[in-house]
Amino acid sequence: MDKPLAGRIAVVTGASRGIGAAAARALAREGAHVVAVARTTGGLEELDDAIRSEGGSATLVPLDLKDSEGIDRLGGVLYERYGRLDILLANAGILGVISPLGHIEPPVFENSMAINVTANWRLVRSFDALLRAAPAGRAVFMTSGAAFRVRAYWGAYAVAKAGLEVLARTYAAETERTPVRVNLFNPGATRTRMRATAMPGEDPATLPTPDEVAAAIVPLCRADFTETGRLYDFPSRRLLSYQAPA
Repeated sequence: MDKPLAGRIAVVTGASRGIGAAAARALAREGAHVVAVARTTGGLEELDDAIRSEGGSATLVPLDLKDSEGIDRLGGVLYERYGRLDILLANAGILGVISPLGHIEPPVFENSMAINVTANWRLVRSFDALLRAAPAGRAVFMTSGAAFRVRAYWGAYAVAKAGLEVLARTYAAETERTPVRVNLFNPGATRTRMRATAMPGEDPATLPTPDEVAAAIVPLCRADFTETGRLYDFPSRRLLSYQAPA
């Protein structure tokens, strides 16, 4: 069986459930060794069992992404063990709270920025040299339609995702002349715990599953995907460019 990602090393954050777990399994099925990062040890162990049952391999890293020094230690371990990183799927994110901006408590807003933006910058800071050392480094950052469709009460999440998009696009511009390709992925409404929290009255059976979304993420992680600085919009199945205002 052909495995396009055989021998590749892939870090997946937020890997213990939802889209992250589904993407980790999908990458492993294509041959990648998955370094699965999440806070929930039990979820990581379930993921490891699932990957191994399908013939794949994984390394489990219980880590809170607000632990910046922990991210740096992970980068050091990856360098010592592999000398490179082929794939970064920066999937971890939090909803925060749906609330009027003036009612959000400062720790809640700051936590949204810490997980959705600052942690991803720390990943770039720690893994940049590793991605550049790979023959075809690929980084995919998970965004949301909330970043560009402004809605009342979604400010904490939307502001953070907008910041993440600029972060990823900046990194794409900085690596444009290297083998590294950096892109964003918008899954849209998906059958996840986060979506159920945000939309408790919604029928989850009407939404795509994490496995369906993961199947569309994997092609962006392959060496033959050479676009950079783009956004793949899963609801429309379109690869979008960012256009400067006239």
